[in-house]
Amino acid sequence: MKGIVLAGGSGTRLHPITQAVSKQLLPVYDKPMVYYPLSVLMLADVREVLLISTPVDLPLFKRLLGDGSQFGLDISYAEQAHPNGLAEAFVIGADFVGDDDVSLVLGDNIFYGQGFSKLLQRNAEELDGCVLFGYPVKDPERYGVGEVDATGRLVSIEEKPALPKSNKAITGLYFYDNQVVDIARGLKPSSRGELEITDVNLAYLREGRANLVDLGRGFAWLDTGTHDSMLEAGQFVQVLEHRQGVRIACLEEIALRMGFITADECYALGEKLAQSGYGQYVMNVAREVRP
Repeated sequence: MKGIVLAGGSGTRLHPITQAVSKQLLPVYDKPMVYYPLSVLMLADVREVLLISTPVDLPLFKRLLGDGSQFGLDISYAEQAHPNGLAEAFVIGADFVGDDDVSLVLGDNIFYGQGFSKLLQRNAEELDGCVLFGYPVKDPERYGVGEVDATGRLVSIEEKPALPKSNKAITGLYFYDNQVVDIARGLKPSSRGELEITDVNLAYLREGRANLVDLGRGFAWLDTGTHDSMLEAGQFVQVLEHRQGVRIACLEEIALRMGFITADECYALGEKLAQSGYGQYVMNVAREVRP
């Protein structure tokens, strides 16, 4: 499976702070926002990643992440000149995807939960069609909503319904087989002028090949699209890190734990950031696993 991080858009809901820099480069407590979705792909054992952003912002992402080799990844980049919808990611990334399955994660989504890596890897290995990840919310009318039957099978998807049939919001993480490229290419723009990800999901649903994984209790899903939600996400990360003494979405640590890099390589990455608490943490993690 390959992975796409969609980090485009203009971040208008966060103006004026996003007038000069991409939302996904803003800090969520102690690291750039893009670290969080990128960590999700790494936990799913995805090592080939395409990051899609605006022509203005791409140089900054390249400066931050490079080619990804320091994390044992292969990161490439592509432009989305205009916000033409989430599903356009598969049109832009068609050559990158090739003949493989693909996961898409939105650049402003944060996921956290015990056993998340195993859950992701199992669903990637068993993929047949598409896998969506649902999360219970108190205001489902603000989201795309998935309805499941008594057996857990996905039976309907509605975008921002006035009368939601469930409280399961469809999060910004999607697993697809290779058919998604052809489905996306065949879409027509919606009334908003965008290629809608819901239309992709409905295509799989009509074939009976769409599944919804309920993240539910024990997991956290945070969207950082507004000033309040960004602040809440930063506070969430701060509280967990201070209480547990671990860092969420620390790419160096995940790369080490996943076997993408060695302890010595991890330590060297920490040394470059040694003046910060983050760098000290990376060095300590490397020391703990050195033979």
